Parts: sequence; C-alpha cells; structure tokens
Amino acid sequence: MTKTPSPNNRPKRFWTTAAAVEADGAYAIALDSRRVRTPGGQPLALPTRALAELIAGEWAAQGEHVEMAGMHATRLASTAADHGVRVRAGLVAEVARFAASDLVCYFATAPTSLVEAQTRRWGALLDWAAEELGLTFVRVHGIIHAPQPPQTLAAVEALAAALDDYALTGLAFGAALFGSAVIAIALQRDQLDGEAAFELARLDEAFQESQWGVDEEAAVRAEKLRAEALMLERWFAALR
Repeated sequence: MTKTPSPNNRPKRFWTTAAAVEADGAYAIALDSRRVRTPGGQPLALPTRALAELIAGEWAAQGEHVEMAGMHATRLASTAADHGVRVRAGLVAEVARFAASDLVCYFATAPTSLVEAQTRRWGALLDWAAEELGLTFVRVHGIIHAPQPPQTLAAVEALAAALDDYALTGLAFGAALFGSAVIAIALQRDQLDGEAAFELARLDEAFQESQWGVDEEAAVRAEKLRAEALMLERWFAALR
C-alpha cells in the first residue's frame, strides 16, 4: 500500500527573508545570505528585477515546509536557466505542434449555445491572430483533424524563435497548458490576461459543468490550470 507522504519528508524552510538582488549583471533570489540554485546546480540568474521579485515572492510565501509543486514561476525559471539554450529548437517546434492542432480551431456543431460561445470568443481570438500577426488558421467544425497552412505554422515558429529563452520557455509551457498556441501567444503579447486565457481553454468543460454539474477531480484540475495561467500572466508581464 502506498503511504501518504508526511509533511516531515518535505524540505523545511531554513530562511527568514527572500529577496530579489542584483548579481553579476542579472538578478538573483537571496534566501537570507544564500542564493537560490537551479536543480542543475547553478545560481538562478534572471533577466529582470520584476521576474526575480515574482519568484522571491513564491519563496517568501512558503510556510514551515517548502511546497515546490505550488512554486510555478520558480520551476519554470529553473527550466529556462538549466535547459533554455540547449532545447530552444525543441521548444519552438513544440509551440508549432500545438498550433497545428490548436484547441481554438475546433468548433462544436451542437448545442447552439456552445457553438455561439465558441464562435464569439474563439472566433474573436482567431480574428486577432490573423489581423495583428498574420496567422490565418483553418477553422474546423467537428473533431476531424484538418491541416493548418504551412505558412501559418512557419510564422508561428518565427514568432516563437524571436523570443528570449525565458519568454520562449513560458510560451511553450502555455501552449501545452492550454492545448493552444494561439491562447499562449495572446497571453504572451498581453492580448489576454491569465483569467481570460483560462476561460478560453476551458470553454467546453465549463459548458459541460453548467449542464451536468462539477466533478470534484475536474475542479481540482481546473484550479491548478487557473493558478498556472495567472502565474504565466505575471511571468510575461515581468519580462516586458
């Protein structure tokens, strides 16, 4: 039988204060006199003070034991610092992969109220992507996959490749989180806030919940998605 992990198995808080500090031309997180390191062992060096303050806030908010699972920005920053340069091509390809079967391109055929909500909200986002970014997506009615224009996917790759390691890591994380490169790009470009991105990604699920009620496990997943969407909003804002 699997035992429930004891709180005593988690790292204990060993610091009093967590602060963003300047260090070697970048910004670091100081836990009293110690600098936060990545899982790869290097001191965490961040490109902006705002991002460092966001991450310092996660460390400052910890209680007696460290809850790494809830420190979304810290984990994302560590990923960018340890792997960003080495895996850039893979992250760009990942964003394009989600664009190739993007959630917001697949519209329901019924019921009418769901179709209308998707047409209004997803349609407006696709219109923005076409008008502002030149990304023209094929809109599908039903669940049968339809290929997207190669020039659209190439343009998505170019947009992703133009970002720095931290923004690109956030964009790839967002595309996977939402099942949509379009939602992630709109969040990165401040067209959507985190709550709106969360709502667009869960439009179908929210409709089903309004008809049949909320499942407890689904509610837990939704809250995790909301927390990470709100963190991504702050992440991208801190990089601007």
